Amino acid sequence: MLTDTARITIEAGNGGNGAISFHREKYVAAGGPDGGDGGDGGNVVFVADKMLSTLADFRYKKKYKAESGTAGAGARRNGKRGEDITVKVPCGTIIRNINTDRVIADLVNDGDTFIAAKGGRGGWGNSHFATPTRQVPKFAKPGLKGEVKEIQLELKLIADVGLIGFPNVGKSTLLSVISAARPKIANYHFTTLEPNLGVVCISPENSFVAADIPGLIEGAGDGVGLGHDFLRHIERTRMLIHVVDVSGIEGRNPIEDFDKINEELKKYNPRLADKKQIVAANKTDLGINQELAVEFKEEMKRRGYEVFEISAATNKGIKELVSYTYSELLKIPKEEITQVVEDIDRTYDDEPFTVYKDGETYCVEGGYVSYLIDSTNFDDYESVNHFQDALRRKGIIEALEKEGIKEGDIVRLYDIEFEFVY
Repeated sequence: MLTDTARITIEAGNGGNGAISFHREKYVAAGGPDGGDGGDGGNVVFVADKMLSTLADFRYKKKYKAESGTAGAGARRNGKRGEDITVKVPCGTIIRNINTDRVIADLVNDGDTFIAAKGGRGGWGNSHFATPTRQVPKFAKPGLKGEVKEIQLELKLIADVGLIGFPNVGKSTLLSVISAARPKIANYHFTTLEPNLGVVCISPENSFVAADIPGLIEGAGDGVGLGHDFLRHIERTRMLIHVVDVSGIEGRNPIEDFDKINEELKKYNPRLADKKQIVAANKTDLGINQELAVEFKEEMKRRGYEVFEISAATNKGIKELVSYTYSELLKIPKEEITQVVEDIDRTYDDEPFTVYKDGETYCVEGGYVSYLIDSTNFDDYESVNHFQDALRRKGIIEALEKEGIKEGDIVRLYDIEFEFVY
């Protein structure tokens, strides 16, 4: 099973509630409000780590939650901020918001960091609401809730060269010959069930990374088999080595195989078909159908491809293939991948609200409305005045009037109902 995608839930910490408190000290009359603010909630932070190579760990743990902030206290003591939770992922991991299907981050290099879910702000204590006319505020603000998201992690291997071709054409054997990688090798289809990486050393100072992409089949570009999972890994390569079995041992035509693979690349992403390809005509040591091999080589050269007759099993032509591949890589600049970041800053002030009628009752819903209700002490006259002012500032009163509300009509805000008065 491939471990290059995973779905998880992340939850940032909630902000702590602001405190309602009044200063009390001997010989100090009317000390005034001194409620402290709640602490901010912790963030969910993703960090790219070069020591990781798969998303296997995420198959077992599906939820990551940061710590919430603590509530404020009297004497203007603010609550403690919640601890962040750090989630390590392999370099080359894309983070996608499942609900919006948007890529919100692309962690390419070791140490790249992204806050995927931001903790809620701590609520203000009642000391913030003291004014010359409101000297004893008996209300405070609750902390904002932290971001909760369902996300999909997608790993794209970061390799310079991708080895592509049909199953069982010798890609894994070639990778084992040109690098220190030790992929599983056997004479049956789909020996490779997940991509393998290998470092190809040209000299102590010069090298490149090659990836053995599991064998593609016809229909892979449409998602047949594990097509899309495999093709994803080719996207970041700078060039491709197209390995083709020219021995005819399986009764297939190498020219048709070559064309079918390129058609699948084009279906998945037209840019893949435009990548530079070097053709490795493999299994020439078997010599079963020499005419087929010659016909293939001539056709590839006619199309403008550089063709290397190789035998991964006997090392024939391998040195020349590697040398030419490295010289061509030097001509292709590395693509600068910009880290994509979704704007996750939000406040309830920015959230929309909805007004609708349920029978004869006018209903108002939305994140801001819920937050405002939690912020209000309905047993305190000044707090209720603050609540009414907030409804007017937000435009909720105006929206109710547009819906045709009249004095005496019932308004419902979740579990709170009251008569509308001008």
